[in-house]
Amino acid sequence: MLFVFSGAHSQSPIALLREEFNSLENWRPLYFPKISRHSTYTVERNGDESSLKAESDTSASAIIYRQEFNVYEYPKVRWRWKINNVYLTTDPETKSGDDYPIRIYIIFKYNPEKADSLEGFKYGIAKKLYGEYPPHSTLNYVWANNEGQKTIVTSPYTDKARLIALKKGGKRVGLWQTEEVNILSDYKKAFGTKPPEVASLAIMNDSDNTGQASVSYLDFIEVFRDGG
Repeated sequence: MLFVFSGAHSQSPIALLREEFNSLENWRPLYFPKISRHSTYTVERNGDESSLKAESDTSASAIIYRQEFNVYEYPKVRWRWKINNVYLTTDPETKSGDDYPIRIYIIFKYNPEKADSLEGFKYGIAKKLYGEYPPHSTLNYVWANNEGQKTIVTSPYTDKARLIALKKGGKRVGLWQTEEVNILSDYKKAFGTKPPEVASLAIMNDSDNTGQASVSYLDFIEVFRDGG
């Protein structure tokens, strides 16, 4: 269910959206080229409580939120997640090790009006191949498999994506953990520049590279700004 709050004058945080996973009507599937085995996303209920259950088994796909938002107006994201296991023997800087039991994506929208000629040419080709523009860039907030993983890693698939490890290793497996991030400051740390203004959320559990399996959960996710 989507909860939208108006911007009343208050010192309390002002939420643009809060998703509590009573259903998945606000989400659509996101598939990747050449990956035929997809992860599954379902609503799990426990009495009056509900959460997102994300499962992968040698698979990869994501769900993406249907509503975009302006990261300069609403720069903060908060969520509560839990995993049942991490993957064994993975190297996050190689394609064969690029799997995580859960990721929260911030997907930044490509704007052709702000692109230089070379970038415009490349994105134009991609649109012809896939029917839409790929993202300008992404931040992936991940629960890393290894305690030794660097906090910020460039994706082995593209330099347009950065992975930020908020949790590392299996010490907190089975325990709910609450995270809060600032998109603007994290993007600056990761890419050294300011982000595009329009973004969307996505969630993924993937194991296609490692051939392993995992189950993870998301209790809620919200996009907000500080009150004032």
